[in-house]
Amino acid sequence: MVPTGRNETPLERCDRNLVELLQEVRVMQTGVQVLFAFLLTVPLAARFPTLSDFQRIDYFVTLLAAGAAAVFLIAPTAHHRILFRRGDKEHLVQVANRLTLAGLAFVAISMVGALLLVADLVFGGLVVVATAALAAIGCVTLWCLAPLHRRRTLDRPPLTRPRGLHRLTGRDVAAPAGALAERAEVRGADLRPSQ
Repeated sequence: MVPTGRNETPLERCDRNLVELLQEVRVMQTGVQVLFAFLLTVPLAARFPTLSDFQRIDYFVTLLAAGAAAVFLIAPTAHHRILFRRGDKEHLVQVANRLTLAGLAFVAISMVGALLLVADLVFGGLVVVATAALAAIGCVTLWCLAPLHRRRTLDRPPLTRPRGLHRLTGRDVAAPAGALAERAEVRGADLRPSQ
């Protein structure tokens, strides 16, 4: 188990992880539901019959992605309700995490698809390509690459991490006192035994 600097039992850690995960899902669900509702109304618009084949395919793929995102993001809540009080919280947290990551991927696809459709309807040409590319790059970079890079940095042994000062505390983050002491120092906690 990775030390967290918290004084909690494994069950308390699972409880906290599940609560944090469900809070994150609530934030995403609202956006997905609004996008999905908007997409469901698009065929009712007067301009819909004039869409090109590309725009219709883009619309349908985006609608499917938004629907899949909603399904994947609602699934952790359903799992929690069905497995409630069964003593399987660690499994629930792992499954909910995977479902949420899959849901995030579908959120990204639906957002890029919606931007692609609107850009194609309003501007066309290079604006469509630039809009879709920037949205896709933004989602991949901010939602995937940046957290994975940080995760890789945290998983490295403390002496191989880059030296420098923590941007908030001004303390040296590469102190050779060990991973737990270093992480606690970066987070502002003091886990050294009192004298």
